[in-house]
Amino acid sequence: MTDKHLDRMVRDADPYRPDLVARLGGAEQQLLEEIMSTPKLDVVESRAPRRGLPRRLAGAVAAAAVVTGVIGATALLLDQPEGAAPGAWSGPLGLPSSGTGGTGGGYELDLKAAQEHPRLLVGQPGWKITTVYGFAAAEGTIEFVNGNRSVQMNWYKADQYDSYYKDRLDVSKPEPTTVAGTEASVFTYGGGDWAAMLKPIDSSFVELRTSSGWERSEFDALLATVKRVDAKAFLAALPPEVVTPGKVREEAAKVLADIPIPPGFDMSAVNVDGANSPYHFGAAVTGQVTCSWIAEWSRAKEAGDKEAQGQAASALQSSHQWKVLNDMNAEGDWPEVTWDLVDQMIKKNEVPKGYKEGLGCQ
Repeated sequence: MTDKHLDRMVRDADPYRPDLVARLGGAEQQLLEEIMSTPKLDVVESRAPRRGLPRRLAGAVAAAAVVTGVIGATALLLDQPEGAAPGAWSGPLGLPSSGTGGTGGGYELDLKAAQEHPRLLVGQPGWKITTVYGFAAAEGTIEFVNGNRSVQMNWYKADQYDSYYKDRLDVSKPEPTTVAGTEASVFTYGGGDWAAMLKPIDSSFVELRTSSGWERSEFDALLATVKRVDAKAFLAALPPEVVTPGKVREEAAKVLADIPIPPGFDMSAVNVDGANSPYHFGAAVTGQVTCSWIAEWSRAKEAGDKEAQGQAASALQSSHQWKVLNDMNAEGDWPEVTWDLVDQMIKKNEVPKGYKEGLGCQ
Protein backbone atom coordinates (compact mmCIF):
# COMPACT_ATOMS: atom_id res chain seq x y z
CA MET A 1 0.00 0.00 0.00
CA THR A 2 1.36 3.40 -0.99
CA ASP A 3 1.31 6.50 1.20
CA LYS A 4 -1.08 8.10 -1.26
CA HIS A 5 -3.47 5.16 -1.04
CA LEU A 6 -3.36 5.13 2.75
CA ASP A 7 -3.92 8.87 2.95
CA ARG A 8 -6.96 8.51 0.74
CA MET A 9 -8.37 5.66 2.81
CA VAL A 10 -7.90 7.58 6.03
CA ARG A 11 -9.48 10.71 4.59
CA ASP A 12 -12.41 8.87 3.06
CA ALA A 13 -13.31 6.63 5.99
CA ASP A 14 -14.35 9.14 8.62
CA PRO A 15 -18.12 9.01 9.27
CA TYR A 16 -18.39 12.58 10.50
CA ARG A 17 -15.68 14.91 9.18
CA PRO A 18 -17.40 17.97 10.78
CA ASP A 19 -14.61 20.25 9.61
CA LEU A 20 -15.19 19.29 5.99
CA VAL A 21 -18.96 19.32 6.20
CA ALA A 22 -18.88 22.86 7.54
CA ARG A 23 -17.13 23.99 4.34
CA LEU A 24 -19.52 22.30 1.90
CA GLY A 25 -22.36 23.99 0.07
CA GLY A 26 -25.76 22.44 -0.54
CA ALA A 27 -24.77 20.28 -3.49
CA GLU A 28 -21.51 19.06 -2.06
CA GLN A 29 -23.04 18.28 1.31
CA GLN A 30 -25.82 16.30 -0.33
CA LEU A 31 -23.27 14.28 -2.28
CA LEU A 32 -21.43 13.55 0.95
CA GLU A 33 -24.63 12.18 2.45
CA GLU A 34 -25.30 10.00 -0.59
CA ILE A 35 -21.85 8.48 -0.39
CA MET A 36 -22.20 7.96 3.35
CA SER A 37 -25.60 6.35 3.06
CA THR A 38 -24.44 2.72 2.93
CA PRO A 39 -21.38 0.98 4.32
CA LYS A 40 -18.65 -0.37 2.03
CA LEU A 41 -20.06 1.74 -0.76
CA ASP A 42 -17.87 1.58 -3.85
CA VAL A 43 -20.15 3.17 -6.43
CA VAL A 44 -22.61 6.02 -6.02
CA GLU A 45 -25.73 5.86 -8.14
CA SER A 46 -25.67 8.25 -11.06
CA ARG A 47 -27.16 11.60 -10.13
CA ALA A 48 -27.78 14.83 -11.97
CA PRO A 49 -24.63 16.98 -12.25
CA ARG A 50 -23.77 19.08 -9.23
CA ARG A 51 -21.09 21.53 -8.28
CA GLY A 52 -17.88 19.68 -7.55
CA LEU A 53 -16.97 18.24 -4.17
CA PRO A 54 -13.53 19.43 -2.98
CA ARG A 55 -12.55 15.89 -2.11
CA ARG A 56 -14.10 12.67 -3.32
CA LEU A 57 -15.45 10.91 -0.26
CA ALA A 58 -15.92 7.13 -0.25
CA GLY A 59 -18.18 5.31 2.18
CA ALA A 60 -16.98 3.72 5.33
CA VAL A 61 -20.20 4.49 7.10
CA ALA A 62 -23.92 3.86 7.19
CA ALA A 63 -27.28 5.76 7.36
CA ALA A 64 -30.74 5.51 9.06
CA ALA A 65 -34.56 4.81 8.95
CA VAL A 66 -37.88 4.01 10.83
CA VAL A 67 -40.88 1.66 11.04
CA THR A 68 -43.26 4.62 11.17
CA GLY A 69 -40.76 7.39 10.99
CA VAL A 70 -37.35 8.66 11.95
CA ILE A 71 -35.19 11.58 12.93
CA GLY A 72 -31.51 11.94 12.46
CA ALA A 73 -28.62 12.12 14.82
CA THR A 74 -26.15 14.84 15.56
CA ALA A 75 -22.64 13.61 16.31
CA LEU A 76 -20.41 16.30 17.75
CA LEU A 77 -16.73 16.13 18.46
CA LEU A 78 -16.39 19.12 20.73
CA ASP A 79 -13.36 21.35 21.10
CA GLN A 80 -10.53 20.22 23.33
CA PRO A 81 -11.16 21.33 26.94
CA GLU A 82 -8.87 24.05 28.18
CA GLY A 83 -5.92 22.53 29.98
CA ALA A 84 -6.46 19.04 28.56
CA ALA A 85 -3.40 16.96 27.86
CA PRO A 86 -2.22 16.83 24.23
CA GLY A 87 -4.03 14.08 22.38
CA ALA A 88 -6.69 13.75 25.07
CA TRP A 89 -10.32 13.16 24.13
CA SER A 90 -11.48 16.23 22.27
CA GLY A 91 -14.80 16.48 24.03
CA PRO A 92 -17.81 14.47 25.00
CA LEU A 93 -19.52 11.87 22.53
CA GLY A 94 -24.25 12.32 24.80
CA LEU A 95 -23.66 13.31 28.38
CA PRO A 96 -24.04 16.99 29.29
CA SER A 97 -21.08 18.91 30.56
CA SER A 98 -20.20 22.49 31.39
CA GLY A 99 -19.14 22.86 27.77
CA THR A 100 -22.46 21.78 26.33
CA GLY A 101 -24.78 23.45 28.79
CA GLY A 102 -26.85 20.29 29.13
CA THR A 103 -28.67 19.18 32.25
CA GLY A 104 -30.32 16.01 33.42
CA GLY A 105 -29.57 12.50 32.27
CA GLY A 106 -30.92 9.31 30.72
CA TYR A 107 -34.36 9.68 29.19
CA GLU A 108 -34.38 13.43 29.91
CA LEU A 109 -31.31 13.77 27.70
CA ASP A 110 -33.00 11.79 24.95
CA LEU A 111 -36.10 13.98 25.12
CA LYS A 112 -34.01 17.14 25.00
CA ALA A 113 -32.11 15.89 21.94
CA ALA A 114 -35.32 14.90 20.15
CA GLN A 115 -36.97 18.24 20.88
CA GLU A 116 -34.13 20.10 19.16
CA HIS A 117 -34.47 18.26 15.83
CA PRO A 118 -37.16 17.53 13.24
CA ARG A 119 -39.40 14.68 14.34
CA LEU A 120 -40.89 13.29 11.15
CA LEU A 121 -42.35 9.79 10.96
CA VAL A 122 -43.46 7.78 7.94
CA GLY A 123 -46.91 6.34 8.44
CA GLN A 124 -46.88 4.02 5.42
CA PRO A 125 -46.55 0.39 6.65
CA GLY A 126 -43.49 -1.74 5.93
CA TRP A 127 -40.78 0.90 6.39
CA LYS A 128 -38.06 0.42 8.99
CA ILE A 129 -34.99 2.23 10.30
CA THR A 130 -31.70 0.62 9.37
CA THR A 131 -29.24 3.23 10.64
CA VAL A 132 -29.06 6.69 12.13
CA TYR A 133 -26.14 9.09 11.92
CA GLY A 134 -25.36 12.75 12.35
CA PHE A 135 -22.24 14.66 11.36
CA ALA A 136 -22.58 18.24 12.58
CA ALA A 137 -24.64 20.43 14.87
CA ALA A 138 -28.32 20.62 13.87
CA GLU A 139 -27.69 18.31 10.90
CA GLY A 140 -28.18 14.61 10.35
CA THR A 141 -29.60 11.79 8.27
CA ILE A 142 -31.99 8.89 8.63
CA GLU A 143 -32.88 6.27 6.06
CA PHE A 144 -36.16 4.42 5.71
CA VAL A 145 -35.99 1.01 4.03
CA ASN A 146 -38.78 -1.18 2.68
CA GLY A 147 -37.56 -4.16 0.66
CA ASN A 148 -35.33 -2.81 -2.10
CA ARG A 149 -36.70 0.72 -1.75
CA SER A 150 -35.19 3.40 0.44
CA VAL A 151 -35.78 7.04 1.34
CA GLN A 152 -33.23 9.24 3.04
CA MET A 153 -34.34 12.05 5.30
CA ASN A 154 -31.66 14.71 5.65
CA TRP A 155 -31.97 17.83 7.76
CA TYR A 156 -29.81 20.93 7.79
CA LYS A 157 -29.54 24.32 9.42
CA ALA A 158 -32.27 26.70 8.30
CA ASP A 159 -29.79 29.31 7.10
CA GLN A 160 -28.57 26.84 4.44
CA TYR A 161 -31.99 26.52 2.81
CA ASP A 162 -31.48 29.15 0.11
CA SER A 163 -28.19 27.57 -0.98
CA TYR A 164 -29.73 24.11 -1.24
CA TYR A 165 -32.82 25.39 -3.02
CA LYS A 166 -30.72 27.29 -5.57
CA ASP A 167 -28.73 24.14 -6.26
CA ARG A 168 -31.88 22.07 -6.77
CA LEU A 169 -33.05 24.53 -9.42
CA ASP A 170 -30.19 23.19 -11.55
CA VAL A 171 -31.77 19.73 -11.24
CA SER A 172 -35.34 20.47 -12.31
CA LYS A 173 -38.21 22.88 -12.05
CA PRO A 174 -39.74 22.67 -8.54
CA GLU A 175 -43.27 21.35 -8.14
CA PRO A 176 -45.17 22.52 -5.05
CA THR A 177 -46.51 20.04 -2.50
CA THR A 178 -47.16 19.79 1.22
CA VAL A 179 -45.39 17.40 3.61
CA ALA A 180 -46.47 17.06 7.24
CA GLY A 181 -48.30 20.38 7.00
CA THR A 182 -45.22 22.18 5.66
CA GLU A 183 -44.85 23.73 2.21
CA ALA A 184 -42.35 21.78 0.11
CA SER A 185 -40.93 21.50 -3.40
CA VAL A 186 -40.45 18.27 -5.36
CA PHE A 187 -37.44 17.98 -7.67
CA THR A 188 -36.95 15.35 -10.37
CA TYR A 189 -33.49 13.84 -10.83
CA GLY A 190 -34.49 11.28 -13.45
CA GLY A 191 -34.41 7.50 -13.36
CA GLY A 192 -37.20 7.46 -10.80
CA ASP A 193 -35.13 9.50 -8.35
CA TRP A 194 -37.06 12.22 -6.52
CA ALA A 195 -36.49 14.71 -3.72
CA ALA A 196 -38.85 16.81 -1.62
CA MET A 197 -37.40 19.87 0.14
CA LEU A 198 -39.47 21.26 3.00
CA LYS A 199 -39.34 24.93 3.95
CA PRO A 200 -37.51 25.64 7.22
CA ILE A 201 -39.25 25.31 10.56
CA ASP A 202 -37.48 26.82 13.55
CA SER A 203 -33.75 26.12 13.17
CA SER A 204 -33.74 23.47 10.42
CA PHE A 205 -35.21 22.23 7.18
CA VAL A 206 -35.69 18.69 5.89
CA GLU A 207 -35.19 17.06 2.50
CA LEU A 208 -36.41 13.59 1.59
CA ARG A 209 -34.62 11.75 -1.24
CA THR A 210 -35.59 8.45 -2.83
CA SER A 211 -33.49 5.66 -4.23
CA SER A 212 -33.88 5.09 -7.99
CA GLY A 213 -36.80 3.37 -9.69
CA TRP A 214 -39.71 5.18 -8.06
CA GLU A 215 -42.87 6.38 -9.77
CA ARG A 216 -43.92 9.91 -8.87
CA SER A 217 -47.26 8.58 -7.65
CA GLU A 218 -45.44 6.26 -5.23
CA PHE A 219 -43.39 9.11 -3.86
CA ASP A 220 -46.49 11.28 -3.46
CA ALA A 221 -48.24 8.46 -1.60
CA LEU A 222 -45.35 8.15 0.84
CA LEU A 223 -45.11 11.91 1.37
CA ALA A 224 -48.79 11.98 2.27
CA THR A 225 -48.10 9.69 5.25
CA VAL A 226 -45.21 11.70 6.71
CA LYS A 227 -46.19 13.33 9.99
CA ARG A 228 -44.53 15.43 12.66
CA VAL A 229 -44.73 13.97 16.17
CA ASP A 230 -43.68 14.88 19.68
CA ALA A 231 -40.35 13.89 21.21
CA LYS A 232 -41.73 10.86 23.07
CA ALA A 233 -43.32 9.39 19.95
CA PHE A 234 -40.15 9.93 18.01
CA LEU A 235 -37.97 8.19 20.58
CA ALA A 236 -40.42 5.28 20.69
CA ALA A 237 -39.98 4.84 16.93
CA LEU A 238 -36.19 4.45 17.08
CA PRO A 239 -34.79 0.90 16.95
CA PRO A 240 -33.52 -0.30 20.34
CA GLU A 241 -29.93 -0.63 19.11
CA VAL A 242 -29.63 3.08 18.31
CA VAL A 243 -27.42 4.85 20.85
CA THR A 244 -29.27 7.88 22.20
CA PRO A 245 -27.74 10.41 24.64
CA GLY A 246 -29.12 8.60 27.67
CA LYS A 247 -27.35 5.39 26.64
CA VAL A 248 -23.96 6.91 25.86
CA ARG A 249 -22.19 6.18 29.13
CA GLU A 250 -23.30 2.56 29.19
CA GLU A 251 -22.53 1.93 25.52
CA ALA A 252 -19.19 3.76 25.66
CA ALA A 253 -18.13 1.54 28.54
CA LYS A 254 -18.92 -1.52 26.41
CA VAL A 255 -16.91 -0.18 23.47
CA LEU A 256 -13.92 0.64 25.67
CA ALA A 257 -14.04 -2.58 27.72
CA ASP A 258 -11.09 -4.26 25.98
CA ILE A 259 -9.34 -1.14 24.64
CA PRO A 260 -6.17 0.26 26.28
CA ILE A 261 -6.91 3.78 27.52
CA PRO A 262 -4.38 6.48 26.50
CA PRO A 263 -2.84 8.85 29.05
CA GLY A 264 -5.12 11.85 29.57
CA PHE A 265 -8.14 10.19 27.96
CA ASP A 266 -11.19 10.93 30.12
CA MET A 267 -13.59 8.02 29.74
CA SER A 268 -16.29 9.86 31.66
CA ALA A 269 -16.26 12.64 29.06
CA VAL A 270 -17.20 10.39 26.15
CA ASN A 271 -20.34 11.91 24.62
CA VAL A 272 -22.20 11.58 21.30
CA ASP A 273 -25.05 14.03 20.91
CA GLY A 274 -28.19 12.88 19.18
CA ALA A 275 -28.89 9.33 18.04
CA ASN A 276 -26.36 7.11 16.31
CA SER A 277 -26.30 3.58 14.98
CA PRO A 278 -23.84 1.24 16.75
CA TYR A 279 -21.48 1.44 13.76
CA HIS A 280 -21.22 5.23 13.86
CA PHE A 281 -21.03 5.29 17.63
CA GLY A 282 -18.20 2.75 17.58
CA ALA A 283 -16.35 4.71 14.91
CA ALA A 284 -16.62 7.93 16.93
CA VAL A 285 -15.29 6.36 20.12
CA THR A 286 -12.50 4.27 18.57
CA GLY A 287 -11.45 7.16 16.36
CA GLN A 288 -10.77 9.37 19.33
CA VAL A 289 -8.98 6.62 21.25
CA THR A 290 -6.78 6.06 18.21
CA CYS A 291 -6.15 9.81 17.90
CA SER A 292 -5.04 9.97 21.52
CA TRP A 293 -2.71 6.99 21.21
CA ILE A 294 -1.14 8.40 18.03
CA ALA A 295 -0.62 11.73 19.80
CA GLU A 296 1.04 9.91 22.70
CA TRP A 297 3.22 7.92 20.28
CA SER A 298 4.31 11.14 18.56
CA ARG A 299 4.99 12.88 21.88
CA ALA A 300 7.10 9.98 23.12
CA LYS A 301 9.04 9.77 19.87
CA GLU A 302 9.85 13.48 19.92
CA ALA A 303 10.89 13.27 23.58
CA GLY A 304 13.04 10.21 22.98
CA ASP A 305 10.94 8.23 25.45
CA LYS A 306 11.28 4.79 23.86
CA GLU A 307 9.40 3.03 26.64
CA ALA A 308 6.32 5.23 26.26
CA GLN A 309 6.57 5.05 22.48
CA GLY A 310 6.65 1.27 22.65
CA GLN A 311 3.62 1.20 24.94
CA ALA A 312 1.70 3.43 22.54
CA ALA A 313 2.72 1.26 19.59
CA SER A 314 1.56 -1.89 21.39
CA ALA A 315 -1.76 -0.27 22.27
CA LEU A 316 -2.33 0.80 18.67
CA GLN A 317 -1.38 -2.61 17.28
CA SER A 318 -3.84 -4.20 19.69
CA SER A 319 -6.60 -2.49 17.68
CA HIS A 320 -6.61 -5.61 15.50
CA GLN A 321 -8.11 -7.40 18.52
CA TRP A 322 -10.56 -4.71 19.66
CA LYS A 323 -13.96 -6.37 19.75
CA VAL A 324 -15.87 -3.34 18.51
CA LEU A 325 -13.72 -3.00 15.38
CA ASN A 326 -14.03 -6.68 14.56
CA ASP A 327 -17.80 -6.50 15.06
CA MET A 328 -17.95 -3.46 12.75
CA ASN A 329 -15.76 -4.91 10.02
CA ALA A 330 -18.53 -6.68 8.12
CA GLU A 331 -20.55 -3.47 7.97
CA GLY A 332 -18.01 -0.91 6.80
CA ASP A 333 -14.39 0.05 6.16
CA TRP A 334 -13.63 2.03 9.31
CA PRO A 335 -11.83 -0.88 11.06
CA GLU A 336 -9.64 -1.69 8.07
CA VAL A 337 -8.68 1.94 7.60
CA THR A 338 -7.74 2.16 11.28
CA TRP A 339 -5.63 -0.98 11.07
CA ASP A 340 -3.90 0.05 7.85
CA LEU A 341 -3.07 3.46 9.29
CA VAL A 342 -1.64 1.97 12.48
CA ASP A 343 0.34 -0.71 10.66
CA GLN A 344 1.89 1.78 8.25
CA MET A 345 2.76 4.16 11.08
CA ILE A 346 4.53 1.47 13.10
CA LYS A 347 6.27 0.04 10.04
CA LYS A 348 7.61 3.40 8.83
CA ASN A 349 8.08 4.90 12.30
CA GLU A 350 6.23 8.04 11.23
CA VAL A 351 2.70 9.37 11.45
CA PRO A 352 0.81 9.27 8.11
CA LYS A 353 -0.06 12.67 6.71
CA GLY A 354 -3.69 13.65 7.03
CA TYR A 355 -4.52 11.18 9.77
CA LYS A 356 -6.04 13.88 12.00
CA GLU A 357 -8.51 14.91 9.35
CA GLY A 358 -9.29 11.31 8.45
CA LEU A 359 -9.93 10.20 12.02
CA GLY A 360 -11.61 13.41 13.11
CA CYS A 361 -8.89 14.26 15.63
CA GLN A 362 -9.11 17.68 17.26
